[in-house]
Amino acid sequence: MIEFSAEDVRLAQKGSSEAFARLYSKVYEDMYHIALYSLRSSHDACDAVSDTVLDAFCSIKKLRSPEKFRSWIMKILSAKIKRKQREYFNTSEELDESSGTDDFNFESVELREAVERLDNDSRLLLSMAVLGGYTSDDISRICDIKASTVRSRLSRIKEKLRLELT
Repeated sequence: MIEFSAEDVRLAQKGSSEAFARLYSKVYEDMYHIALYSLRSSHDACDAVSDTVLDAFCSIKKLRSPEKFRSWIMKILSAKIKRKQREYFNTSEELDESSGTDDFNFESVELREAVERLDNDSRLLLSMAVLGGYTSDDISRICDIKASTVRSRLSRIKEKLRLELT
């Protein structure tokens, strides 16, 4: 897990954009991959990450524990992803399938297709665990669900994928 400087968090809370940029530089790739994996659109993933960064920068003074910066910003990202997923259901426009995962390397077409068949929440949990390297406790705090629920859902998701791919 990447270490964050408590001093950078304190400086960012005092308004230092340079300190915030250093913090962001340590999580931006994970944020983008999680958003892309969950939303399947590079444009929407960029929007979710951008909205997250703006909200985080504006509200970093509310962060009480500097050591929780990563889980705090990922919780904001999770909310942005869920909001964007709800928009999918509220819009009458068809999603352009070609804009999905073009710049993300899936190992196989079968895996990509199996992951795309997962529901939105399952893709989010799987992406946080696999791409982000988060533990069930981390995901629990970020998504406001019990760690045991995270573990059992991840187990069912992985088993479902395993069965589909064998």
